[in-house]
Amino acid sequence: MEKRRLSFWDIWNMSFGFLGIQMGFALQNANASRILQIFGADVHELSWFWIVAPLTGLIVQPIIGYYSDRTWTRLGRRRPYFLTGAVLASLGLILMPNADMFTAFMPALWVGAGMLMIMDASFNIAMEPFRALVADVLPSDQRTLGFSVQTILIGIGAVIGSWLPYALTNWFGVTNLAEEGVVPLNLQLSFFIGAIVLVVSVLITVFTTKEYSPEEVALFAKDEDEIEPEEESSLLNIFKDFAKMPLTMKQLSSVQFFSWFGLFGMWVFTTPAVAHHIYGLGLEDHGLEYQNAGDWVGILFGVYNAISAVYAFFLPAIAKKLGRKKTHAYSLFIGGLGLLSMYIMPNEDWLILSMVGIGIAWASILAMPYAILAGSIPARKMGVYMGIFNFFIVLPQILNALIGGPLVKYVYGGNPIYALVMSGVSLIIAGFLVAKVNDVDDNVTN
Repeated sequence: MEKRRLSFWDIWNMSFGFLGIQMGFALQNANASRILQIFGADVHELSWFWIVAPLTGLIVQPIIGYYSDRTWTRLGRRRPYFLTGAVLASLGLILMPNADMFTAFMPALWVGAGMLMIMDASFNIAMEPFRALVADVLPSDQRTLGFSVQTILIGIGAVIGSWLPYALTNWFGVTNLAEEGVVPLNLQLSFFIGAIVLVVSVLITVFTTKEYSPEEVALFAKDEDEIEPEEESSLLNIFKDFAKMPLTMKQLSSVQFFSWFGLFGMWVFTTPAVAHHIYGLGLEDHGLEYQNAGDWVGILFGVYNAISAVYAFFLPAIAKKLGRKKTHAYSLFIGGLGLLSMYIMPNEDWLILSMVGIGIAWASILAMPYAILAGSIPARKMGVYMGIFNFFIVLPQILNALIGGPLVKYVYGGNPIYALVMSGVSLIIAGFLVAKVNDVDDNVTN
């Protein structure tokens, strides 16, 4: 029995929820550090506030993957999970910029950090079942297209989310100023809009996408010679699966580690780095110029996501010509150079050029590793292995969260621009490590 081939628009609808997920994720990435600083966080402490989010993902992801492999409801196998994640993430989006409402119970900074944890964990709950859904539903020769369409939607959602605070202030006159310790109205409204779009977009996927039944999944496994003796259902099997992970997955782990170490540093430190290195502001200056710098970082993040959406259109053709490994390696090199170039850019406008390189790497990071991985994973364990694969996304973020702040304070002399230089070096290392990966079905890259 073969999986049916889907039209482009079927694949588009199947991944449409990613638009809302990434819109919320972009709002978080571009603005969470700024919000935490408004609530009183020191620049050297920022990475520590971010640490809870990847720690939660480390625990949540494999569990979600394990149970989604074994779930069948009226909504299907994966859809209940990303719908639940979307609802929880939307609550975090609404509450984080309004954390000062809860100061009667605890400091706003801690409430904001807690909402960051809830948002990131919920995005992860929603995100990985989407990855597994593409691998579940699409035949091998459409998987690169499937993950590329996801990347396109991720880019569109991220552009909207990244640019929204700037657009509300500069196009619609919503103020970006507020009293000390209060998040400006443009950010509050942006997060509220993001929450609505997140839920609506995921509902579109839920109502337009059909999953294969457990019986059909079993037939696909039989056709692919994946039948093994029935094992006792237990969460402890996650550890067994981890020990028996496919060779390709092990090889990709180092690539993912350095890729996401670099990305995390970029997300945490770009706003203070641009404010300090480009705008010439002091690290404790959170006035109008700092808010303008933060809004401009949102524009920059929108640019790299827009570039990623455009580049994702061409990824299937490039991968078909060069192979997925070379495509990913070259993309990571370009992204690393983009991050390194931020150090030498003379003003904020020139940073747009840096974002072009970063966008190319981001598109590839969101598509190529999953396209390579999917061909090496048994269909019956797609969810749990996608969850385990998330280890190699969250562990480098945890490491960067632990050492990023002290590095800025004690090694970089308080200048966060060097954290972005380190991120660029990390992406280049990841590019070299791609050569070690064995892509087991690189013959099907359509």
